[in-house]
Amino acid sequence: MEEKQPSIIHKISKIISDFFNPLISLFIFFIYMSARNYSFHDSLVYFIPILLMIIIPVVAWLVWNVKTGRYTNMDVSNRVQRKTLYFFIAACVIAYIAYNYFKNGYIDFVMLFILILLFAMQISNYFIKSSMHTSFNIFVAALFFALNPIMGIIWLGIAALVGITRIILKRHTPKEVLMGASIAFMVSFIYLYCNIQFQH
Repeated sequence: MEEKQPSIIHKISKIISDFFNPLISLFIFFIYMSARNYSFHDSLVYFIPILLMIIIPVVAWLVWNVKTGRYTNMDVSNRVQRKTLYFFIAACVIAYIAYNYFKNGYIDFVMLFILILLFAMQISNYFIKSSMHTSFNIFVAALFFALNPIMGIIWLGIAALVGITRIILKRHTPKEVLMGASIAFMVSFIYLYCNIQFQH
């Protein structure tokens, strides 16, 4: 009996879901923000610590845990397995916030809210496995919106598409996607409100 091949919708969903995973979406935002706000040298000074202290360690952690069998897949679809992932990412973000504060004398506002989002997702994970892909892409839309409203609206459309792909791929139920979206909208609203307040 022949193995059933994935449909074209399933294949497209996998491409979209894999490409717009939280790390890549945040990476795209930081590249955009750096190019928009800083010179090339200042962009490197800002971005390299994020790359070395957050992005590379998290990717290495995921790969190592998948290879050793602690995680079922790179998405960490299992709710129990996710607990250690949230704690590890949070530890990396806290390390970066501390490094940036002692080096530059200020708390990185974006990273602080990424940490708040992570804690909210971790709390949710004890009750329901909310969608990280959906949640982080909605928050990235808010980050873009603070810099360029048109980009923010475009990314919100991407976030909605990503949420749909997570359901199609059976990585999440509609309830889990909606929970991730709800958490992200709440954190994003507070971020945008604070962002406006601090600009005045």
